[in-house]
Amino acid sequence: MQRRYRIGTRGSKLALVQANEVARRIALASDAPVEEVTEIVVISTEGDRVQDRALSEIGGKGLFTQEIEEQLADARIDVAVHSMKDMPTLLPDGLVIDCLLERADPRDAFLSLKTGSLADLPAGSRVGTSSLRRAAQVKARRPDLEVVPFRGNVDTRLRKLGEGVADATFLAVAGLTRMGLADKITASVSPEDMLPAVAQGAIGIERRVADDEAAHLLQKLHHVETGLCVAAERAFLAVLDGSCRTPIAALAEIAGKRMRLRTMILTPDGQEIHETEREGLAADAIALGEDAGQELKGRAGPNFFDAS
Repeated sequence: MQRRYRIGTRGSKLALVQANEVARRIALASDAPVEEVTEIVVISTEGDRVQDRALSEIGGKGLFTQEIEEQLADARIDVAVHSMKDMPTLLPDGLVIDCLLERADPRDAFLSLKTGSLADLPAGSRVGTSSLRRAAQVKARRPDLEVVPFRGNVDTRLRKLGEGVADATFLAVAGLTRMGLADKITASVSPEDMLPAVAQGAIGIERRVADDEAAHLLQKLHHVETGLCVAAERAFLAVLDGSCRTPIAALAEIAGKRMRLRTMILTPDGQEIHETEREGLAADAIALGEDAGQELKGRAGPNFFDAS
């Protein structure tokens, strides 16, 4: 009898788009109708419920994963679908993410009804974001702008823009594209101008370590290059013990068998920035990430993240 996979996910529009894409791929790999082999299970997380405070004030990345991982560990669901940029570097015992879908465009998207780019915003303009990484990079490039808190789903943020709560904001190109909202993007921001979040644009599928049947199926869905890039970026993050409280950015890219990894850490005010790059064999992804992390950790000093 064909196994039916219960797929755990957050309930946002983007999360459901991503979960349904995973369901479609599981059905293809199983050679069976999607409704026969998958079931979407929506799980409310604290990060979704608390909308009036910045993530850095209420606990960081685990806010979007804890309840989902509890149900996965208890076998109330069979797999969980995550935006990898939301994932803490350490997973609970007994759980693993060894399947990643091919990464979408990792860049940030600039959205504004008033101007075409961050550089074109008049002095004193308000940029809305809930991301410390984006806020710090904006402050570093444009200290004459005001950064204001900006949480909520995509529709909420677009509405706030229209209401003039902010003159511009940033969202992930990948998320907007997956939701069919690429036409809302004013401009895609090059990594040279704003380095993305670790693992931005990547979807991961989490499972129980002991679930060999799920492991066999998910290997059919895994994109090797994405796995290597995400491994390098998350290895960098792990060395720094980074979370939503810390402005950290990284982007790994592969050409042939070679990998280029760009990394950055900043103070929240954008006043202090440390950057480094690594190039090497893609097969050495984790070592490249760890080495970059150790360099920046050493350069920044022991109190850098405490001050953050």
